[in-house]
This record gives sequence, C-alpha cells and structure tokens, in this order.
Amino acid sequence: MKKDKLYFLTFLSITAVFLLIALIASQYFIKVSANQLIEVQVESSKREANEIAKLISFQLNSKIEKDKIVENTQQIIENSNTDTWFISVFNWSGREVANPDKTKVGQLVNSNKTLLSSLKEKNNSDDLYDLLMNANNVASSEIIHISPIKNADLIVAANVNLNSIKAQMKALKTNFYLIFSVMGILVIVLSFLAVRIIGSAYEKQLELKNSSLASEVINLSKLNTDLVSYKEKVAEKPEQIDAKEPQEKDKERILTYIRNELVPVNIKDIAYVYTENTITYVVCFDGKRSTTNMSLDDMYSNLNSSIFFRANRQFIISITAIDKIIKYGNSQLKILLQSKTSEEIIISKNKAAEFKQWLNI
Repeated sequence: MKKDKLYFLTFLSITAVFLLIALIASQYFIKVSANQLIEVQVESSKREANEIAKLISFQLNSKIEKDKIVENTQQIIENSNTDTWFISVFNWSGREVANPDKTKVGQLVNSNKTLLSSLKEKNNSDDLYDLLMNANNVASSEIIHISPIKNADLIVAANVNLNSIKAQMKALKTNFYLIFSVMGILVIVLSFLAVRIIGSAYEKQLELKNSSLASEVINLSKLNTDLVSYKEKVAEKPEQIDAKEPQEKDKERILTYIRNELVPVNIKDIAYVYTENTITYVVCFDGKRSTTNMSLDDMYSNLNSSIFFRANRQFIISITAIDKIIKYGNSQLKILLQSKTSEEIIISKNKAAEFKQWLNI
C-alpha cells in the first residue's frame, strides 16, 4: 500500500471515530447541561412562588383585605419580564387575579395538568428537559409549580415561557456543536500530523534497518561464497593446503573409543569435535560418534587449522561439514552443519572476524 493512500485511510479512520464519539457525546453533554440550567431556573421560580405565597398569607393573617392584597400583588408583578420565568396568581375557580400581562387578569388559566402532574412526580434534572421540550401545548407559557395560600382561595403559580426555553436550548445546542466542530477539526488535524510524524520517523528507522539488513545479507552471501570456494579448494588441491601445515599436523587418523573398543578414525571423515561433561566426542560425517582421551585443546593442536576451526569453547568444526552460515543475534554467526549432523553452532561476535578471515585463507 502506498504511503499517501495509507495516510488518507488513517485520516478517514480518525475522522470517522471522532464523529461517532462526538455524535454520542454531544447529545449527552447537551442534555446534561440543559437539565442543569432548567433545574436551576425551576428551583428559583418555585422558591419565588413559595415566598410570595407566604407573604400573601402573612398579610391575610394581619387582617389586610384580600382585594387590597391582590391589587398590591398585581402592581408588583405587572410588566415584569415574561420572557423566561414569571409569577402569577389565580383563584380556585381557575381565573387569573394577578399576572404580569394585565390583559390576562380575569381569564381562565390554560394549564397542562398532565405536565404539572409529571413535574410533581419527576422533579429531577433528568426529566425536566424531556418534559418541557416534549410539551405539546398551544399556549406560549406553562405552569410548572403551584403554591396554595392558607386560609384563602388564592394560588401562586410559577410559570415558564416554553418558546423562550426552547430558544435557549437551541442556542445551547448551537454552541455545543460549534465547540465540538472546532475541537474535532483540531483533534483530527493534530492526530493526522502526529501519525505523519511518527510514521515518517518509523519509516526512516525501517529504511536504516533494511539498509543494514541488505548489507548483512551481502556480507553473508560473500561469506557463503567464500565457504564454497574454500571447499572446492580443499577438494581439488588438498596437497597444497597440507603443505602449509607443520609436520606434526600431518596425521591422517586418530585413535578413539567406542565403549572399550579402540577405533581409528580418519581425520578427513571428522565433521566436528565437541566436549560435554569433560568428555571429548568425535563425530563423523556418517553420524558415528566416538570419544577420545584428549581435551578439545589437545585435539585442535593435532588437526589441520586450514581444515578445522575452533568455533567456541565447545566445538571444533570441519570446513567440509559446514552447510550454511547465517546471521544470529547481534553480530553473531550461526553455523548449520550438514544434514546428517543436526548440531547448530554459534560463533561469538569476537570470534566472527577470525572465522571470516579463516574462510579467506
């Protein structure tokens, strides 16, 4: 996949995820905020209605005439703001006796009894928003709380202007959507830039690793080529290699043991020699294994160093037994021997340079 296409799909994915989260979150935050706003206003209106009811009741107890009290109440609330929440007074017959709009005095109260009953039963912030927003009423205002006056046929009502509340909620939604839109653009753009920056840094690291890997592959290829070349040299002109060795390494065979039996082994048949639990084992190309009384150091001193290499403290390997050389770990080499011998031999970082030089002899 091309980088541009990958970045484009990443951009679309981030956008889709954010839109999904924003769609769910925005509805939740709008409702929570609206509920809190409405609850505060409702509680304030209820408190005001209850206070006025107590004041009227106190005046009646003070022997002030009811008509005078109603007249004074009308003068107090007349021309008050009815854009959101306001107070009115009506009698038991349902007729308005005091209202901010004086023209409504004497008219019958038009109230949604179902809404009023619901508000009494479900007076919490989770229900106020749904009840008010879903109220299907022709009137522009609605009674949301009543406070009867003791020893009188008067009732103080807290009213809400539904149109104003719906306008407030619409403005609230608009502000939330605007905030989410701006935040969404910033999150998407910044996330996309972060992905680009991280992706570019990762690509550079990957390119460096690929370059290093390509170099290592070339080196290993050269190493295996040297191995094949050296094997051919050993096979075609063994006398030239043997001539370079001192006289004491011209032995053609060594004595080994299989149980109590003394067994001579041709050096050219030895694939590798290893030590385990202080015992030195000699393994031939045909898989036969025998032991020797010599240590690994003594054994190596009796072998042709052009043919045999001391891979580590445990193994001596023959050039002709090596099947493949591969990279292992950090600058180490793994020697894979021929199929009849399943051992895997690790050459350390410090020993790897000596091994490469040995192959170039």
